[in-house]
Amino acid sequence: MKNLMVPVMFVAVLSTGCSNMVSVDQALGPAAPIPKASAAQQQDIKNLIYAQYEQWKGTPYAYGGVNRSGMDCSGLVYVTYRDEFATQLPRTTAKQMYSGTQVRRDQLQPGDLVFFNTSYKSRHVGIYIEDKKFLHVSTSKGVMISRLDDYYWKDRFTQARRVIR
Repeated sequence: MKNLMVPVMFVAVLSTGCSNMVSVDQALGPAAPIPKASAAQQQDIKNLIYAQYEQWKGTPYAYGGVNRSGMDCSGLVYVTYRDEFATQLPRTTAKQMYSGTQVRRDQLQPGDLVFFNTSYKSRHVGIYIEDKKFLHVSTSKGVMISRLDDYYWKDRFTQARRVIR
């Protein structure tokens, strides 16, 4: 009987439809408190992200790209975490959305991944820096820094994930 509970519960969650879907974290209840990096650690992380921006700014958007000729949003996250934080993340936004631990928007710290719904089927990811700024790749402007409270991004924010501590 115990083995049947998981599949039944899984089917029940899937059948609720997109408008009622909840995250795994919401379904499982509150998680343990997420440790906050020290001020020195946060400064180091910010410096690494700004250095990454300097290295990649001017790189145009290219779907699936991970080099100077073109980069997409999840590629920038993948390369930054690999090169700057020695952390292996999945290559796609869809899989990066399940990395680390979910954090609230008001708990953001440098290095957190920020996710957005940009259309019905499209997702976007960036790396939080500080003061509502995040590093990402724009389809029109390439690698850049934007603000979470910008008119385009503020209503599209969906979640944040902490991968590094």
